[in-house]
Amino acid sequence: MSTRRDFITLLGGAAAAWPLAARAQTRDRVRSIGVLLPATADDAAFQARVGAFLQGLQQSGWTIGRNVRIDTRWATANADGIRRHAAELAALAPDVILAHGASTVRLLLQATRTVPIVFPVVADPVGAGFVDSLARPGGNATGFMTFEYSIGGKRLGAAQADRAERDASGDPS
Repeated sequence: MSTRRDFITLLGGAAAAWPLAARAQTRDRVRSIGVLLPATADDAAFQARVGAFLQGLQQSGWTIGRNVRIDTRWATANADGIRRHAAELAALAPDVILAHGASTVRLLLQATRTVPIVFPVVADPVGAGFVDSLARPGGNATGFMTFEYSIGGKRLGAAQADRAERDASGDPS
C-alpha cells in the first residue's frame, strides 16, 4: 500500500521515480493536498508555478477529483492572511501541504506539527529553524533551498576561468 511518505515524495519532485505499482495503489482513495501561496490568485508568476505543479501531478497519474483534491489558499504577503489560511489548511488535515517561501512555512509550522509541509523554495531552512539539518530534516517540514551554498566556490571558479579564457582570446565581453 502506498504510504504518506510516497505521497510527499511526489511533491518533492521525485514522482517520476515512483514504481507504477505504487502509483496504481494510491488511486484507492482520494488524497488531499493543501497549497499555501504568498500571492494573489491573479499573480502570473505564481499561476505559472501552480500550472507546472498541476501538470506534474497529472503526468504522474494524479487527477483532480478522481484521486487527488487540492485546497489552495492565496494569502498575499500579509502575515495575518497567511496565518488565517495556514490555520484553515491545518484544520482540513490534508495529506500534505505545499508552502511557498519562508513566510508561509513559518506560519504553517505554528499551525501544525503533524501535517507534512513541503516547500519548493526557502533560502535557509536550517537557519530559519524549519528543519534540523539538510541531511535529516526531522519534524514535519522538508523541501528545497533557494541556493546551494556549497557550490558557490565552484561557480566563482568557473566564472573566473571563463573570464580568463575570454581575456586570452581577446573577447571584450
